Amino acid sequence: MTNKRSEQIAAHRPRYQDELAHGLDRFFDPERATCPWCTSARLRRRLRTTNHPQRKPGNFVLDQCRNCGHVFQNPRLSADGLDFYYRDCYDGLGEATMARMAASPLAVKLYRARARALLPFGRPARWLDVGTGHGHFCAEARRIHPRTEFHGLDWGEGVEIGVRNGRIARAYRGSFAGLAGQLTSQYDVVSMYHYLEHTLAPRQELAAAHTALRRGGHLLIEVPDPQSAAARLLGRWWGPWLQPQHLHLIPLDNLCGALTEQGFTVVAIDRREPHIPTDLTSAAVNVLNCVLPGEDLPWLPRKPGPVSRWVRRLALLAAAPALLVLFGMDILLAPLTRRTRLSNAYRVIARRD
Repeated sequence: MTNKRSEQIAAHRPRYQDELAHGLDRFFDPERATCPWCTSARLRRRLRTTNHPQRKPGNFVLDQCRNCGHVFQNPRLSADGLDFYYRDCYDGLGEATMARMAASPLAVKLYRARARALLPFGRPARWLDVGTGHGHFCAEARRIHPRTEFHGLDWGEGVEIGVRNGRIARAYRGSFAGLAGQLTSQYDVVSMYHYLEHTLAPRQELAAAHTALRRGGHLLIEVPDPQSAAARLLGRWWGPWLQPQHLHLIPLDNLCGALTEQGFTVVAIDRREPHIPTDLTSAAVNVLNCVLPGEDLPWLPRKPGPVSRWVRRLALLAAAPALLVLFGMDILLAPLTRRTRLSNAYRVIARRD
């Protein structure tokens, strides 16, 4: 397996190096002077950071609107930038890692909690999961809703893998806003779990959900909470910043207002259960990724030498007990964290009127 991965990395390196030789400027749109949510010019710099998970080159800035609190990437990734930074993250070289994470006990617990959140609002016949990845949520949600037919939509090839593995009955690959016209009034439920923050125009995604839903259908959204106290305490190391993939981090009041504007009625809000108990662990991993020698990756100009590889291995072995302790603390503190402003995510359920 190691040799196969090394061969894949070597095969990918020429393309990445050719792209990087042309510089990073084309990966970004022009910097904005106003908030993309409310158009206010009262902006402040929230943080500057790097691509911690993949270690692809580049610096990324998040600005915050002093008027409405919206946090957004500025300058934002261009179409070329989105292609470059998403490539080999959820599919390709990153597919196996993401599949392991999606099938972990913690992820399964989160999936089932999300599916149970709909139980007070009926039993849907057809459910579209937008940003479904490989469809792992749908496979677990079927245990809670056994009579529901689950469909998935995403940009990457993972949605097709979800069909092949029997996790979803039908796959749509592409833009939700672009495909919504084909899906008019077909669904009882549309879910967007940690999807909206990745999109170029969140309001267009809400409009697409309104189109795809039947009257009385429900939209389920979970997103990172930029108002979380953990975001302030952990700064640039807070995992849910996830740069450069998270383009918009939306305060709860802003999202509820936008849903009302689009013709929804908010019927449930939850800032407790959606909390993902990994803040300390993910912050520590981000620090390690920043300070340790890099692993062999095709966007690095060359394969690390033997000294760098051994330093990385030994450092990871030394850090493993501390990471386990931090993960244990995340889990043990979760019941308390969920009841405070340290909770790192929120859920909104809205009915299409």
